[in-house]
Amino acid sequence: MTRKDRLHLSRRSLLGLGASFIAAPGVAQEVFAPEPDNDPAIRRNISSFRAQDWRPYFSSTRNGAILVDTASRALHFWSADQSIYRLYPTSVPLSEDLTRRGRTSVVQKVEGPSWAPTPAMKRRNPEWPDFIPPGPDNPMGTHALYLSWRYYRIHGTHDTRKIGRRSSNGCIGLYNEHIAELFSLVEPGAQVLLI
Repeated sequence: MTRKDRLHLSRRSLLGLGASFIAAPGVAQEVFAPEPDNDPAIRRNISSFRAQDWRPYFSSTRNGAILVDTASRALHFWSADQSIYRLYPTSVPLSEDLTRRGRTSVVQKVEGPSWAPTPAMKRRNPEWPDFIPPGPDNPMGTHALYLSWRYYRIHGTHDTRKIGRRSSNGCIGLYNEHIAELFSLVEPGAQVLLI
C-alpha cells in the first residue's frame, strides 16, 4: 500500500464515519443523552443563582444577615446597612439527617482554622485523623465562621469539586476566595438562617 492509498483510505473512512452520524442522529442522541435530573443517586454540581430579598427571612439586617438556601445551594449575604449584597455558590450537607435548619448567629471568625472530626464523624469514619492543622490538607479551607450551633461552620474548602453539591458532613462550604471575602464583610453577631 502506498502513502497515497493510505491517505485515500483515511479520507474514505472519515467520510463513511461522518455519513453514519448524519444518517443516524437518533443513535448519537440516545448514546449521549444526559441522565435524568430526578435520580437521587446522581451527584450533581448545581446551584440556583437568584437574587433574594432579605425581608421574607429577617425582620432587619441588624449586624448583617446570612441566608443559606440548602435546596439551591446558595448563600446570600446582606450587610447591616444593606449597601452590600453578595451571592455565593455553596456545598451543603450530604443528607437530610446531617442538615440542620433554623436560626443561629456567627460567634467567632477564624483565619487559618484547624479541623477535628466531630464524635459522630469519627464513628462513621474511624479511619479519619483526629486533627488536621491549618494548611492545604485542611478540609475547612482558609477561613471559617463559627456558628452558635456546636460543630457547625461556614468555611472554605480546598476541594473545589464540592461546591454546588451535597458533599459536607453538616457545614456549609464556599470557595476559598468567597469565604475570604465573606469573612471580611461579616462580624460576630451576624444573623444566620439555614433553610
